[in-house]
Amino acid sequence: MQTSAYFAGLAAGAGLIIAIGAQNAFVLRQGLQRRHVGSVVLVCVLADVALILLGVAGMGLAVKSQPGLMQVLRFAGAAFLASYAFLAARRAWRGESGLQPAGNGTSGRGRVVLACLGFTLLNPHVYLDTVVLLGSLSTHYEGQGRWAFAWGASTASVIWFVALGYGARVLLPVFRSPLAWRVFDVLVAAFMLLLAVLLVVQPMG
Repeated sequence: MQTSAYFAGLAAGAGLIIAIGAQNAFVLRQGLQRRHVGSVVLVCVLADVALILLGVAGMGLAVKSQPGLMQVLRFAGAAFLASYAFLAARRAWRGESGLQPAGNGTSGRGRVVLACLGFTLLNPHVYLDTVVLLGSLSTHYEGQGRWAFAWGASTASVIWFVALGYGARVLLPVFRSPLAWRVFDVLVAAFMLLLAVLLVVQPMG
């Protein structure tokens, strides 16, 4: 039972985590630039594992019972994504991106970690996916089976973020071109702005 619960958690976690999102785009960018990748991966993994364990421990109902908090996160997340979209668009316009960017103070570890926390914790969907949905799925198992499910989902998180952060270097030959970086930032800006708009116009489920 515990083995099947573990693999069920692994599959469920992978299905939710691998879906394209603002956090994944940020991790990919840091991986491409090889800046503080370990710190970014660690923040994403620890946040995911903590939220998954909270969900399995029964915090899902508490999250669902706080619609006011979810609305605050919804609009704060939209504002954060819109501001990042503006920064990405400005980088694309000015051609500031690249593998060896100028030392303008924006790449310090502290600022990168804060940005990563923003992408992770200001997204209300992360709470619905990890705490509520995975927490609910874990109730199909009893006793140690629920925790096996949680560790399976957590394993998916570890594998994904490590692969995304450190595997991005496979794309480095492409991103040695300044044009590739400008295209990448244009796509990131459009994607972040779209997510911000969706957070504003779509009610939280």
